[in-house]
Amino acid sequence: MKLLIYGALWFTCFFIVLGLKTADESIGLDQAIHNFKEGTASFRQSSLELTNAVSLLDRKDSITVLRARQALAKSRMGYKRIEFFMDYFFESSAMVYNRPAKVEVDEPYMEYQEPSGFQVIEALLFDEDPVAHKTEVIEQADLISSSAADLNSLLYAFKGTDKEMLESIRLELVKVITLSITGYDAPELKTGIAESYQSLSAVQQILEPYLDAYPKEKDKLSSTLQATLAYLQLNADFDRFDRMEFLTRFALPLQEQLGGFINRTALGINHKSALNYNAKHMFSPDILSEESFLGENQTSKLKVALGKKLFLEKALSGNMKRNCASCHQPSQYFSDGLKTSLAFDDQSFVQRNAPTLLYAGFQYAQFWDGRVKTLPEQILAVIANPMEMNGVHQVVIDSLKNNSTYVKEFQEAFPGSVSAPVTIAHLSESLAAYVSSLAPRTSAFDRYMAGDQKAMNGEQVKGFNLFMGKGQCGSCHFAPLFNGLIPPFYKRTEYEILGTPANDDFEHLQQDTDKGRFGFFPIHFYDGAFKTPTVRNVEKTAPYMHNGVFKDLEKVVEFYNQGGGVGLHLDVPQQTLSAKPLHLSKEEVQQIVLFMHSLTDQL
Repeated sequence: MKLLIYGALWFTCFFIVLGLKTADESIGLDQAIHNFKEGTASFRQSSLELTNAVSLLDRKDSITVLRARQALAKSRMGYKRIEFFMDYFFESSAMVYNRPAKVEVDEPYMEYQEPSGFQVIEALLFDEDPVAHKTEVIEQADLISSSAADLNSLLYAFKGTDKEMLESIRLELVKVITLSITGYDAPELKTGIAESYQSLSAVQQILEPYLDAYPKEKDKLSSTLQATLAYLQLNADFDRFDRMEFLTRFALPLQEQLGGFINRTALGINHKSALNYNAKHMFSPDILSEESFLGENQTSKLKVALGKKLFLEKALSGNMKRNCASCHQPSQYFSDGLKTSLAFDDQSFVQRNAPTLLYAGFQYAQFWDGRVKTLPEQILAVIANPMEMNGVHQVVIDSLKNNSTYVKEFQEAFPGSVSAPVTIAHLSESLAAYVSSLAPRTSAFDRYMAGDQKAMNGEQVKGFNLFMGKGQCGSCHFAPLFNGLIPPFYKRTEYEILGTPANDDFEHLQQDTDKGRFGFFPIHFYDGAFKTPTVRNVEKTAPYMHNGVFKDLEKVVEFYNQGGGVGLHLDVPQQTLSAKPLHLSKEEVQQIVLFMHSLTDQL
């Protein structure tokens, strides 16, 4: 018995000497809860000040609007200090405060709530006549202050772990990198840089006990975090903020060091995100793995090879003349250069533009209207569509079964189905594996983010800063793939209503009649909604938009610059894109275009 006791004591001491902790010990939860309580007290006070400020809105006194905006900014700052805790541990409760100022539909149940919180207040306070919305603004402010008053009740019977706490701050850093510095949730206030400072100040406090517990890990991470905070504090001007410098010199090294610290201390978990936490940083090629979207064992090299061959197989079509490459030509970056693709009859055209297949696997919805969720589903639909491949699934499979080479390749790709390997499910799975492999990440931008400072020129870097800042492009085309995958969890694909016209003459615009996602889910919030595509490789995939209406990127950027369809005087009542002009100069428009050129992969 004594030997067992001495052995246990020695084992515990051994771990303490190494700077490690025993499994049942909590390192930082107590301080995190204490900080949360302090943060909620401050937030509660600022929310009351906001309520008071908006109640004083007066059309005869313009200063009241300015004070209301300032109170809103202050309250947002207070919330940012507890955001990591709220979003991670109390996600449903957090929705009251900082949701987008548009209706978001919870699919497949088709449940939705009216937008609420800071972003709604911001939109109203920056309207042409803020005082006209006084009643609604007061209601929103009251909602925030009343719920803020009872935030500590969320801690009743709260159970968290150190691993969860560290994941929460890991995700808050992702949010800073991808959302806060783009102005995603404060586009009018333009407080994203100052808010990033508040977020990372809170992260610094939460990390303190963990770094003290592992002193060998402390110095470098603490130093980088302090330097990051100093940079944010000294460079708070939103439009002038150098996002590229911030990312490459501070935020990405901080992310790498934080990830290394979590891994080396064995305090890592992934309960929330589709991110690969073993990746170096947000712009590493492996930050989003194929398995997160296709599932395990779905992307073997044999399946990819078989899918590549099937991609060019004309036996998949009803007339033995068409294949996947008919509309997604590898030489044209897997698009076809047409406004909308040529239909099966070689005379008419399909309804929508053929988007590139590059990075198509990294989405939670396929087709422009998102009517299917997975690539295998999309492939089956395209093969059977009379306007596209016009194939009959069983006829296609019977044809492939008569080809001994295909039978052998299916057997090798699906060894668990040797007796009947050639099936429509295996065909779609193989094609999906191939399409998912089309994510090269070999662009000049990728090389630059990997450390090659000569890969991008100065104008492209300026364009990146505009894309992620003043141009507000990065607040819909989210990093790192610049598509509609929403950070920080990357578990939803976004749809937007842009008011895209039917023609490109801004002086004589015509309304587009395509209802978008409404045709699949007939609710008015989806009238004209389309999936947000990647802007990677857009240099090579003209024309643009769901209907191929714009021939060049300058026209696309100018469309956004003018405020989309509503900004150009079209009647689009559900438009989710801000109708306010961005006030980009011609030079800035060109710089954004040049940045997008830097996203062209080397195929």
